[in-house]
Amino acid sequence: MNAEPAETAVRARNLHFSYDDVPVLHGVDIDLGWGTLTAIAGPNGAGKSTLVEILAGVRTPGAGSVERAGQVALVVQRPAAPDALPLTVRDVVTMGTWNARAPRATRPTRAQRRLQVQDALERVQLADLAARPFSALSGGQRQRALLAQGIARQARIFLLDEPAAGLDADSRERTREMLAAEAARGAAVACVTHDEESIAGAGVVVRLERGARVL
Repeated sequence: MNAEPAETAVRARNLHFSYDDVPVLHGVDIDLGWGTLTAIAGPNGAGKSTLVEILAGVRTPGAGSVERAGQVALVVQRPAAPDALPLTVRDVVTMGTWNARAPRATRPTRAQRRLQVQDALERVQLADLAARPFSALSGGQRQRALLAQGIARQARIFLLDEPAAGLDADSRERTREMLAAEAARGAAVACVTHDEESIAGAGVVVRLERGARVL
């Protein structure tokens, strides 16, 4: 991957995507900057979630290109978990520290991983729920746990799909503050949102309508 200018975390150009024969995205360009919180807004069916999935690399565009200058953490809207899943919140966050491909000499020690996990839990305000089963969390809490997993992995690009959906006013405010804090730490943060306060508080707003970017 070619290095991008320091201010660019993700650079996407001329993105097109279709489900079967139904076009969803049409020639979308987008840049995500370091230290910037970007809101991706627009009506239902505009292609917002598809765009985020392409930026994260979990979908391949039909045409166009995406370049990423850092590790990506994708937080989906409604993370599912079977009731019988024997994982605690701490377990889920700890998964973020696993990197078998890293050279042994550069892998963090067990003590360092524990510190990374604890720091991540505290940053998303879930330290007091660390021993709780992940399946027992609310949807918003699960999103925060997955955000913590990305923090523990030391991801620098965070992509979230509707992080405020279904949350009460206090939880939405807490989520906005967490995302702003990660951007203030230098991460590139982008979230699909219909929340007007989240849109108003974003550093950049990208609006989609019928799969195309509008001013």
